[in-house]
Amino acid sequence: MIELFSANTPNGKKISIMLEEIDYDYKVTKIDINSGEQFNKDFKKISPFSKIPVIIDQKNNKTIFESGAILIYLAEQSSKFYNKENRTKINQWLMAQMGYVGPMLGQHHQFHHYNPGKSKFGEERYFKISKRIYQELDDVLSKSKFLSGSDYTIADIATFPWIARHEWHDIGLKKYENLTRWYNEISKREAVKKGFSFMDKNEFPPKP
Repeated sequence: MIELFSANTPNGKKISIMLEEIDYDYKVTKIDINSGEQFNKDFKKISPFSKIPVIIDQKNNKTIFESGAILIYLAEQSSKFYNKENRTKINQWLMAQMGYVGPMLGQHHQFHHYNPGKSKFGEERYFKISKRIYQELDDVLSKSKFLSGSDYTIADIATFPWIARHEWHDIGLKKYENLTRWYNEISKREAVKKGFSFMDKNEFPPKP
């Protein structure tokens, strides 16, 4: 049994989608990040930086924090979505999501969605970067079916929930043919639908 400490965010959805994809039994413990529950002393014991998600693998008595590390752990445990022959490329795209795609789109959320009008510089900067990310992903996906090649991997699982907030971005996903094709294909996976709605059964990946 895996206990998933999480919230209904792109980073949280990465792990619930992965758990559904590998068909592991898991239970969700909700962390209310809006009320600051992530800063509680008990949670900090398992998450040093007070961030979600975290998993506890009760079978192996292991606690793992950071979404990228959790994806790698679950992929290694299940031997799925992490092809040994292609791990260097998968790792590159996973780290690109962790260090670039997620943080930059997250800043765009802060300035454009949550706090519009507070910083013209911030809004313009992160809107421009987010548009560039869409184009860069589209360019890559014009040459391969998935981010790291022909196979669906943890790199795609990590990136998908961030693009699933495309309605917040106001960039227009439909303008990017290859990214839209990738997004639609992943959206149709039953495990993705289940994992996406892990805290709200009526929530589904929004259409482009």
